Amino acid sequence: MSTNRRKFLEKFAQLGTLTTLPVLAAEAAPGAVLEEKNRFVAGPYLQNLLSDEITIMWITHKNSLSWVEYGEGAYLSKKAFAYQDGLVEANNRINKITISGLTAGANHKYRIVSTEILGYTGSKVHFGETIMSGIYSFKTPAANEEEFKMVVFNDIHDRPQTIPQLLYRHGFSGNTRDFDFVVFNGDTFETTNNETQIIEHLLKPCGDVFSTERPFVFVQGNHEVRGAFSRQLTQYFASPNNRFYYAFTRGPVRFVVLDAGEDKTDDNWEYGGLSAFDRYREIQKKWLEQEIETPEFKKAPFRVVLIHISPFHSGDWHGPMHCQKVFGPVLNKAKIDLQISGHTHRYATHEPDNTHNYPIVIGGGPVEGNRTLIKLHATSKELNLQMIRDDGEIVGKFNLKRKA
Repeated sequence: MSTNRRKFLEKFAQLGTLTTLPVLAAEAAPGAVLEEKNRFVAGPYLQNLLSDEITIMWITHKNSLSWVEYGEGAYLSKKAFAYQDGLVEANNRINKITISGLTAGANHKYRIVSTEILGYTGSKVHFGETIMSGIYSFKTPAANEEEFKMVVFNDIHDRPQTIPQLLYRHGFSGNTRDFDFVVFNGDTFETTNNETQIIEHLLKPCGDVFSTERPFVFVQGNHEVRGAFSRQLTQYFASPNNRFYYAFTRGPVRFVVLDAGEDKTDDNWEYGGLSAFDRYREIQKKWLEQEIETPEFKKAPFRVVLIHISPFHSGDWHGPMHCQKVFGPVLNKAKIDLQISGHTHRYATHEPDNTHNYPIVIGGGPVEGNRTLIKLHATSKELNLQMIRDDGEIVGKFNLKRKA
């Protein structure tokens, strides 16, 4: 034992306080693992922001009981938990808590709180330390919102520096984050390998810039469905129906999110017989046929499709061609105003033609000099889109007026 360590112990023994002392790292037995305290490893990050509802997500280091404290004005006077089958959601790490009944068009403050669950004795729960975040805020859209702004990334491919770089280069930093939400339109990851990748390559960089106060939408790309962790991916995001295809309304726009799936055939040797994307796209087609008949879709001033692989202008691989076969006729029938895609790594804009009767925007690739940020400004009268290359040059634009 070192002289300093001996003096340290002798001092506390003389004071009569030597009951339990933490093991110092320098004195730990060889191979011993020191117990880590609970902490927030990601989040909070916002999902599914509506005029009266929001979902707040975060990840803890250890299994916990978690909740959100929130309110308007100066006080966090309310609490929200997640529930399932009559039980408060607990003893978990990935937290997905939806708050309903919010006031439209109002500023709301919140913080996240988690209490570690040490274990159970029968039905009795043993709780540990409680941790809480700082206080954040978000604003719900007005019930009759007529205008919003959004930005779209695509094909980041595990380059998390792209997120702050493109936002900062185009003036979105500090208190000048002039957008209401962000879309990640596929291939955010190269392959989906583990939780650390999701945290370090998406959740943390988003949290550093915007996602504690502004939500993001996650669109699955073909690279996300590859890898050992691909089947766990849905746990880390929230959508209206807990799927990767859904619809939502923001202001004057009805958004339709589709999952194009893989670009290869289901029997491709790479997937070991574990793919069924043809069937998956056929299921989505049936859902899409129902969606375009809903009042929310029909009455919307504008209709925008978000899909990673465009059914058109994406080559003649099996995936794009099958998307064209199953989605193309439905989208042409639906009077779509705009489609935003990625996948090809070649930024381009495509006017309506004899195969698709709506304009299509395809973003760039992951390599510097070819990266793009798509900005969309929607009002009740027009959609104004700009696609900006990472050097600041505008490489595509549309100004679409509301149809009579």
